[in-house]
Amino acid sequence: MKTDKSMKTTEYGSLEDMSFKLREIESVSIHRHDWKLKLQFIESHLLLVAASGQGQLTVDGRFIELRQGSVYLCVPGQLVEAAVDSLDERGFYHIRFDVFADNGQPIPSGSVEDPLRRFPVKGEVIMSSPVTVGTLCETICRHMKDVSPLNRFRGQIHFQELLLTILQDAVLEQETDSEAVLEYVKSYMKQHYQQELTIEHLAKVAGISPRHFMRQFKKRYGCSAIDYLAIYRIEQAQQLMRTGGHYRIRDIARHVGYHDDIYFRRKFKQVSGIPPAAFIKNNKQKIVAYDSFNIGQLLALQVTPSAAPAEHPWTDYYQRKYETSSVLGLSSLHANRLEQLKLAAPDYIIGSNHLVSSGEQKKLNEIAPAFFVPWLENDWRAHLRLTARFLDRSTIAEVWLDHYERKAAFVSDQLKRAFKDDTLLILRITGNSFTLLGGKSIATVFYDDLHIRRAQRIYEETTDQEMTPEQLTAIDPDRMLVIVGDDPQSQSSWHTLMRSERWRSLKAYQNGRIDFLPAYPWIEYNAFTHDLLLDEALKLWHDRT
Repeated sequence: MKTDKSMKTTEYGSLEDMSFKLREIESVSIHRHDWKLKLQFIESHLLLVAASGQGQLTVDGRFIELRQGSVYLCVPGQLVEAAVDSLDERGFYHIRFDVFADNGQPIPSGSVEDPLRRFPVKGEVIMSSPVTVGTLCETICRHMKDVSPLNRFRGQIHFQELLLTILQDAVLEQETDSEAVLEYVKSYMKQHYQQELTIEHLAKVAGISPRHFMRQFKKRYGCSAIDYLAIYRIEQAQQLMRTGGHYRIRDIARHVGYHDDIYFRRKFKQVSGIPPAAFIKNNKQKIVAYDSFNIGQLLALQVTPSAAPAEHPWTDYYQRKYETSSVLGLSSLHANRLEQLKLAAPDYIIGSNHLVSSGEQKKLNEIAPAFFVPWLENDWRAHLRLTARFLDRSTIAEVWLDHYERKAAFVSDQLKRAFKDDTLLILRITGNSFTLLGGKSIATVFYDDLHIRRAQRIYEETTDQEMTPEQLTAIDPDRMLVIVGDDPQSQSSWHTLMRSERWRSLKAYQNGRIDFLPAYPWIEYNAFTHDLLLDEALKLWHDRT
């Protein structure tokens, strides 16, 4: 079977008959808004290292999304165009190099050439250690700009190390091709969910026996392929119900691949916690997330807020995800918010008691029945349950939590091989502050739900702990997860830390065990974000040693 995973091909038998020379390297930094490569037939090998940012690459008319944490290799003769933006301090690298045969002649990579005489990798390679690759690129840039011939020669040596790292990562991916097959089957199910799909048919798509397919899918994703298909179908049904169209339940069932109405209703309740008719009724309610803290709880309860703080990044997120333009962006001024809500006439208002004064709570209750979550004295699970009880959605909350606990147990088991006994420190950089995340933060997902060991000297504090770079050096964790604010001051603090000798002396840095999360949505302490974090943890660390 052909999965066409970014056109990657790998043949390593001819490496000893090749030599490689760096032609040029360009570091695209945060100080540039974007970078573009005009459409051209390239004459040398091209390597794009996406240490940060996002963008697109077109190779021979085929579109590829540039993903942070990957490298992309194109060969001479290909028609290439690229663009990248949203860079941070880690930058983006554009590298051109030549490949020579043992006779000193450049090796072309045309389709008529002997495969054993090409550079052995083409397409996308996911970096197992983005820090290692980024550091190598930075070192190469520094040496190649030097006036000393010896230092430029040293840069060529480091370039060989970079190629070795990329080839090793390509080998690692090649060894896990079974996962590429399973990902292909998942994509196939999403494209053909309206059709009748059996285990036998999906196994045939995968090119393996039904028994082996069932075992491998369950091992990789923690659920059977049929359960995964059912969840996706119900999600599509929910999406259709949210549009407000007057569709009959039986027609929605047919649309998502179910021809038995009773079976569809049973599956819908099993996945959603409530019958489809109740879901449609609930979806007509206008429920306000008065504070940003409440957004993730409502989303987990299958509520798209009718209004939420306009300045919060989630507002744009669920407008895109749920394809609705009816979300009211609430003003940052409380007086204006009250006027907005009077005009909107919501059915319920959900807020947080530590952010809303008693006087304001009274005014909000005059607009609609309001509940203010007792935030400080409860954890996120209690926040979800209390909100659900007020909205008469306790069954939905318990179904969601049961799914979360099973998913967390599965992810924890998947990460054991990568983590072993390693300790993890989660560092957030905001302005001039360096903070270890405390008990009421995403740290609970990693330490409590995934059972990853805390770095030494980190205790189960309920509040965040500010620290200095010196204290960070003293802790010296095996691994780090870093969250840097998007504002200039946070970026400057991070840049200063990253350049310091203390940072470079850390065990996590030297072993390439530092990973990154963007500030939003990952810093939110709520049910919906924590569920997303389980998926992100798998992306960061699954099968990485």
